[in-house]
Amino acid sequence: MPRPRTHDDAVRIRLLEAASTAVADGGAAALSLRGVAAAADTTTAAVYTLFGSREALLEATVTEGFRRFGAHLDAVPRTADPGADLLALGVAYRDNALENPHFYRVMFSPDTTGAGSAETELRPAGVHNPTFAVLRDAVARATGWPEPEAEAGAVQLWAFAHGLVSLELAGLLPGEPSERRAHYVSALRTARLSEVPHRTE
Repeated sequence: MPRPRTHDDAVRIRLLEAASTAVADGGAAALSLRGVAAAADTTTAAVYTLFGSREALLEATVTEGFRRFGAHLDAVPRTADPGADLLALGVAYRDNALENPHFYRVMFSPDTTGAGSAETELRPAGVHNPTFAVLRDAVARATGWPEPEAEAGAVQLWAFAHGLVSLELAGLLPGEPSERRAHYVSALRTARLSEVPHRTE
């Protein structure tokens, strides 16, 4: 009979959750293997077995954040209405942040941006991340703009959504959850890309 796996996927997820909380609360410097292991109800041996090092755990935490974010974006269907699709991506951005608030903070933390090796699929953060390309392509489809205008428009919308979501996560927006969601969707509907310079020829 094979020996049971002590350090399985469930332990790995618990460690990533604990690491995301530690980094979100105190930055990368707050990532302690002992602290993370204790919070995940396991041992530092599990960390080394599953990740190999503290740096690899930090990289895996950033990657997991973008993996979850990417899954939310991938779940948005592509329809015959590009404007509705763009709005749906904005809603998915908020849904992911509220569902994974610690990972959301880790993804955009100054001391974790770009964490990891050059081979990591979901790095770096910002406009070079594959998740940003989803937004850029949706803007191009909705507006007909070529690059770099579509990229500039995507940055503008990202900044707008990111600001609203960050305020909500900080507890600075009024209303019940359903009211905040409705206000967010309404704000996205009224957002305009008119300030983005674009070619008319």
